[in-house]
Amino acid sequence: MAKERIILGIDPGTTIMGYGIISIIGSQLELLAIGMLKLNKYDDHYLRLKIIFERTVSLIDQYKPDELAIEAPFFGKNVQSMLKLGRAQGVAIAAALSRSIPIFEYSPRKIKQSITGKGNASKEQVASMLGRLLVLKETPESLDATDGLAAAVCHYFQKGKTVSGQKFTGWKSFLSANPERLG
Repeated sequence: MAKERIILGIDPGTTIMGYGIISIIGSQLELLAIGMLKLNKYDDHYLRLKIIFERTVSLIDQYKPDELAIEAPFFGKNVQSMLKLGRAQGVAIAAALSRSIPIFEYSPRKIKQSITGKGNASKEQVASMLGRLLVLKETPESLDATDGLAAAVCHYFQKGKTVSGQKFTGWKSFLSANPERLG
C-alpha cells in the first residue's frame, strides 16, 4: 500500500496569506484544505507576523505535512513592500522549522510554469488549471488561496514520485498519466 504524503503550500503576504494542503497517495492528488488568512484588519506589522506564525503552526499541527512549499518573494520596485513580504515568508518558514518540516522555495515564475506551462500566466489561469488538476467544485474566494495551493502542487510536480517511480514535471505529464482529470 502506498504511503500518504502531505504538502503544505503557502503564498506569504502581510495583508493576505494564502495556503493550500494536498495529500498524495501514489499518483493521486487530493485537496485537503485551501484558505487564506486576512491580516489587513491589524495595523501592527509585528502582530501580523505573530498571527502568520501561529496560523502556520496551527496548520502544521492539524494536517501534519511532510513538507512545506513556499513562494519566494519576487523582486519589486518598492523596497519596503519587499522587506515586509520577506518577513512574512520568514515567519512561515520559522513555523515549519519549529516543527522540523523540510522547506522548499519556488519563484512565482517556476510555480506558474509548473501549473500552467507558462511562467507569465495570470493568477486566474493558475486557479483554472488547479481546478482541473484537483477537480475543484468551485473556485476559492481568493486567488491568494489558489497561489498557496499552486506552491504545494508545484512542489509535488518538482519533487514527487509516484509508487511506480514515475516523476511528473508539470501538468502535462500529470494529466497524461491521469486522463480522468481532463474532465
